[in-house]
Amino acid sequence: MAGDSGINFFLIFLALSIFAGPAKSSPDDHRYAAGDPVPLFANKVGPYHNPSETYRYFDLPFCLPDQVIKKKETLGEVLNGDRLVNVRYNLNFKEDKTSEDVCWKTLSKDEVAKFRDAVKNDYYFQMYYDDLPVWGFIGKIKEKMGILNETRPRYYLFEHLQFDVLYNQNQIIEITAFNDPNYVLDITEDNETTAVFTYSVHWEETSVSFENRMDKYLKTSLLPQHLQLHWVSIFNSIVIIILLIGCLSVGVMRTLKNDLNKYSHGDDLEDNEEVGWKYLHGDVFRYPRYNPLLCAVLGSGTQLLTLVFCIFFLAFLGIFYPFNRGALHTSLVLIYALTSVIAGYTATSFYTQWGGIKWAGVMLLTGLLFPGPLFLTFSVLNTIAVSNSATAALPFGTIVVILLIWLLVAIPLLTVGCTFGKIYSSEFHAPCATKRIPTEIPPLLWYRRPLPQMFMAGVLPFSAIFLELHFIFTSLWGHKIYTIYSILFIVFIILIVVTAFLSIGLTYFQLAGEDHEWWWRSVLCGGSSSIFVYGYSCYFYSKSQMRGLMQTSFFFGYNACICYAFFLILGTVAFRATFMFVCHIYRAIKSE
Repeated sequence: MAGDSGINFFLIFLALSIFAGPAKSSPDDHRYAAGDPVPLFANKVGPYHNPSETYRYFDLPFCLPDQVIKKKETLGEVLNGDRLVNVRYNLNFKEDKTSEDVCWKTLSKDEVAKFRDAVKNDYYFQMYYDDLPVWGFIGKIKEKMGILNETRPRYYLFEHLQFDVLYNQNQIIEITAFNDPNYVLDITEDNETTAVFTYSVHWEETSVSFENRMDKYLKTSLLPQHLQLHWVSIFNSIVIIILLIGCLSVGVMRTLKNDLNKYSHGDDLEDNEEVGWKYLHGDVFRYPRYNPLLCAVLGSGTQLLTLVFCIFFLAFLGIFYPFNRGALHTSLVLIYALTSVIAGYTATSFYTQWGGIKWAGVMLLTGLLFPGPLFLTFSVLNTIAVSNSATAALPFGTIVVILLIWLLVAIPLLTVGCTFGKIYSSEFHAPCATKRIPTEIPPLLWYRRPLPQMFMAGVLPFSAIFLELHFIFTSLWGHKIYTIYSILFIVFIILIVVTAFLSIGLTYFQLAGEDHEWWWRSVLCGGSSSIFVYGYSCYFYSKSQMRGLMQTSFFFGYNACICYAFFLILGTVAFRATFMFVCHIYRAIKSE
């Protein structure tokens, strides 16, 4: 069995502390005197119900500034689809403005049609003012009665934007944008027209401190009714664990204890009449088919499990506070690259212990098992994004940077891990000798077969996380903010415990039915809950208002990658728990 990787955790945390930097910006970076210019950047526009479908702000024919300045984004910001650029609004610190002109612009028929399509599809815009997010809608639709008493939609473009800014001494605390319904332009017809874009700014003092200015974005997650649902989810999960442990204790552990007592103290007659799981002592440690692939699965699953725990660690440090642009995406890329050493060590260690020789092939499998499907999915989805000129399309330079991180960081660390795994792994001593000829597996009852067992192994863990999944999906594929990482961590630990116990119980029943091919079965049963999660994503999509080729492909494509990672993680957890259980029960009997 692979050795302890605790040292690797400390190395990862040390590296993250170097890369990540402080949890929040220093207040000294956000202090202004009266009249000082404050940075305001437009980010993106897009359909409100299609969160992945976003475009550059000036893809719509707004008034361009005299000099267009693009803000240099970090790797995480680019991955998040952020494309910040300056605008013509001047919101100087503590300077009130009333109906300040931005520009007068004559809109051609094509530009009117482009604005009308944006209003029809419920487009919103996003800006950042002193690193605070600002949202607003492009226009509105109003039904009007026609000459023949039929209702016709009229499309209006908002021309005036009101900014309300709160400050505390020399620091900005909050900003809100409002569209004035009295200043609109009718763009229903394809006629050339003139738009007069204006804005106003109102400043007001507040007692909220700079350190707490992000708290307003946490309120939706911390509402009593939402917290109640989170705790209901945890209570539901705990009840499932209690029932599961109770069933295992009564139905499995008691039977197992009786079997161990009988087999450990039985006479020769009883040994000659071996039945059930003890009958398999000569086959249960027979190495499985596709041994290198199994080792690669365990290596990748251990790496991804480590990545999840590192993300939770950073979340508890406060790295992922609301609208810390790109922090999560940057962390995912860097942590995945750094944890490649764990994947290589785990995969090669298992492979060497199980008598493998060609460990270079295992290293190649481990290096491609998760990044390979992810890269193929990304290639298709990025092509779709490029064809739509969406900000989700990664620039060529960013793709090169990610490839360099993989080639210069992930691959070398994977090689180092494989080398150490080969050198320091000890030979696996099975509790029982393996027979030369495998025992024939008897016909199995329908509920002992792989698919029914996968269904049973998947539905219980899924029911333990079902309620929490809703909040996660509304955060991933909506505009909600998920910040209750402590509750999510508890649910994740519960999921691991349920998966491990359930895998042990199903493996025992499998062995009791004299089926010794448990190796891959434990992985498949452990990871089967990911199939239910993907099924829930289909249900979530059907209930949402998302639509269009790009949003649909992004939703199902990246959800497939997430569920695949989920499968590798839980499959690894299930195998490790089952492996320890099988070794324990066969060490406890006297087998000849």
